[in-house]
Amino acid sequence: MGYRGKVHEQEQARAMRAEAYTLLEIADSLRVSKSSVSLWVRDVEFEARPRRAGVRRRTPNKLQLAKQAEIDAMLDWGRERIGKLDDEAFLAAGAALYAGEGAKTDGAVKFANSDPRTMAFFCAWFRHFFDIDESRLRLRIYLHKGLDIDEATAFWCDLTTIPAEQVGMPYRAEPDPSIRRVKHPMGCAYVNYSCSRTHRAVMGLVHALLSCPVDLPG
Repeated sequence: MGYRGKVHEQEQARAMRAEAYTLLEIADSLRVSKSSVSLWVRDVEFEARPRRAGVRRRTPNKLQLAKQAEIDAMLDWGRERIGKLDDEAFLAAGAALYAGEGAKTDGAVKFANSDPRTMAFFCAWFRHFFDIDESRLRLRIYLHKGLDIDEATAFWCDLTTIPAEQVGMPYRAEPDPSIRRVKHPMGCAYVNYSCSRTHRAVMGLVHALLSCPVDLPG
């Protein structure tokens, strides 16, 4: 499925961005385009490190190398444990995701998230397992004032494949610098599908998953 493309590179890019590597440095290291890196790390907090003119970035120290090695090892371990999702695993994974992040009130399937990968996973799951009317999907964007709403709208429309004419009025919040820096330049996307029957079907899966007996050792 499309949302799983270049997962390893995406994870490495996000880890490097968190360590304050520039987009160009990440692109060169992973041998991918700068535009791809920009998309993958949009929601990763970045604080540029001051540099003197002509001075190259220092080689990572032993602690940084050990940290990255452990991250890489755990990413490999995770991929080995999860493997490729078959249909039943994909169904259960989506139900678990909705149990944690979706709206429980009867009447509509509602899912909000600022992580592009999470939103892509949900949209792929929802379309795969439910016969939906695409024209009834609605998208709304929550974005701090001062950030580019047109860019954010184009980003989320492309990711969710929901057309721009089905995007509602955005919610523009006032950023509070006393709490934290803005971490999500593309904001938070909110997908809404008004259909009581579909919502009840989703909640049926959630209930079955959470009621499923788990046999633990001991």
